[in-house]
Amino acid sequence: MKNLESWGKYPKIKNKKFIFRDNEELKNFLLENKEFISYGNGRSYGDSALNENIIYCKNYNYFLDFDEKNGILHCQSGVMVSEILEIFVPKGWFLKITAGTKLITIGGAIASDIHGKNHHIEGCFSECVEEFNLMLPNGIIKNCKKDDELFLATCGGMGLTGIILDAKISLKKISSKNIEQTTIKTKNLQETFDAFEKYKDIPYSVAWIDCLATEENIGKCLLMVGDFSDDRDLNYQKKKNLNIPFNFPTFALNRLSVKIFNWLYYSKAPNGTSKQKVDIDTFFYPLDSINNWNRIYGKNGFTQYQFILPKEKSYEGLKKILNEISISGMGSFLAVLKLYGEENQNYLSFPIKGYSLALDFKIQDGLFELLDKLDEIVLQYDGRIYLTKDVRVKKKIFEQNYPKIDRFRELRKKYKMDKKFNSLQSKRVKI
Repeated sequence: MKNLESWGKYPKIKNKKFIFRDNEELKNFLLENKEFISYGNGRSYGDSALNENIIYCKNYNYFLDFDEKNGILHCQSGVMVSEILEIFVPKGWFLKITAGTKLITIGGAIASDIHGKNHHIEGCFSECVEEFNLMLPNGIIKNCKKDDELFLATCGGMGLTGIILDAKISLKKISSKNIEQTTIKTKNLQETFDAFEKYKDIPYSVAWIDCLATEENIGKCLLMVGDFSDDRDLNYQKKKNLNIPFNFPTFALNRLSVKIFNWLYYSKAPNGTSKQKVDIDTFFYPLDSINNWNRIYGKNGFTQYQFILPKEKSYEGLKKILNEISISGMGSFLAVLKLYGEENQNYLSFPIKGYSLALDFKIQDGLFELLDKLDEIVLQYDGRIYLTKDVRVKKKIFEQNYPKIDRFRELRKKYKMDKKFNSLQSKRVKI
């Protein structure tokens, strides 16, 4: 049987997959003398869903109920966002919060407490989670609601509190599958920050940033902002995707190829401000149109480095980090900058009020040394690194990133979760 991997294809580990059909079968797995981590659709970039024994949750994927009056969907944890969209967008419903891929499960969205292009308005995914059922190490099922300690620990808890069985999530009403998008082209980081602030009241915003730009052009970007159209077009259909059929040669992605891509992508956009209407998939999930796009980074895989800095320190910190990346030459053609709102109360949720930058790097010599250097800058500016994307951060860095970690560890011991639910990541940072 093929070993399960993360989306970053790094690290490699031999594992055994356990598939359950009902709660009783899952309980029997847990009562065995084994250590597990749950696994959805494999879109977590790092090692947070990897272990020698994996409970595979994707097949646990029934829709259970929908309260059309209040927009509350009840589904099992293996249901994917893409499946929700295919059924509910034509009916005029959309997720209140969605990540940059629709190919994730609801259980994974809760465990990562995902955030999207509207965090500055709506917050994390846990904001739209009304309740969920969680199976603990002893097989007991707990119903978890907002402000419960198990709710606060599980949302963002990286699967380390138990197995999420099903959840009730609130959807939002929409009148179109389309987004009225405005694109703003900036020339440097100051213009980028000014543009984010100018358009901060628009529900959705995200920027592609040229991380190899130098000197006066550091931080130049294409900022995309938008909101749903009112054109009454709800004809949402699954599209045919392109496919990357094999791993690219490792040398294909280098400073020159990234620089050329960045130049072409930035140059094609009109100067100033432009408007267009795009569909949900184009605006929210552009990379999902390419199957197996992770193969672009070669057989050694890649990692995404995503960090966030407090708003009052974001400009200075981002400028310093972008300068380090530019000097290193290990630039990413995918570099995403987003604005965030207030921090929530969950023990290990990533966002704080400020700006985050996410960058993809192929695994290569010297990369982890560069990221160690970036870690120190993130700490210097009181920032934080996103666990869902991480594959190498050290324990001492992690502990300074997440001030509620001791509370999380205490809860893990209280319910004996630390004896049953572990990942390569949890062992590395001693969660």
